[in-house]
Amino acid sequence: MLHLRAADVKRKTATGCEFSIQLETRNLPLYNIPMSLIPHRFLVRIAYPCRYAKNIPREEDESLLDLAEAYRIDNYAAMDGQTNFADVRLAWNESGLGLQVQVKGKEAPPVGNPDRPRGSDGVTLWLDTRGDRTFHRASRYCHQFHFLAAGGGSEKDEPLFVQSKINRALQDAPFADGDDVLLHVEATKGGYLLEAFLPATALSGFDPAEHPQLGFYYTVRDLERGEQTLSVGADFPFADDPSLWATLQMVRTQ
Repeated sequence: MLHLRAADVKRKTATGCEFSIQLETRNLPLYNIPMSLIPHRFLVRIAYPCRYAKNIPREEDESLLDLAEAYRIDNYAAMDGQTNFADVRLAWNESGLGLQVQVKGKEAPPVGNPDRPRGSDGVTLWLDTRGDRTFHRASRYCHQFHFLAAGGGSEKDEPLFVQSKINRALQDAPFADGDDVLLHVEATKGGYLLEAFLPATALSGFDPAEHPQLGFYYTVRDLERGEQTLSVGADFPFADDPSLWATLQMVRTQ
């Protein structure tokens, strides 16, 4: 068992964005993983700033979001000797949350299957609109959204939104109306750009004024490049356990 003294630390990213790191006690035997295999990122919990973007979604433009570098979510992969193949950015406003992912280094087009969303090329985003990550089981405020780069349409080559229940949840979040979720995927050289907007109606309990902190986690999957996660990998039950998620701090900068 590893015990760490809780401490809050402030750091700045290369772009000047401030984030907080909280060191916490972790009960390692819960996951039955040898100490030598524990990722460094498991030992810290980061509060990521999610910046305000007034004019999203841009429904009359080819691009839904067009988020700048300041909106990028750095997963600090280098801490565990890893490199990223996807650039992930998040933004919010009173209408909902925007997700932008640029995948690079591909040779083949994306492949998707609506029956196996977590085995398809695309992104899974977990969100807890109450930000309460003290429990190991999901509540009705915890959501699991899949944004597939392919798998929709008659030829299975169109983007597709899928929402799934979270295993072992104490209560299931309401399912969003898929027609309300905006999703756009554009092929780029060596990859694709995925943009999505989750309206507030798709997020049970979404209330930035009263609850500006969300719990969140993501994975980007690619049949060629593998899997990129926000922190720990498949050896940890992050898909079912909200206590492993990070904090998304909604900040208003405009």
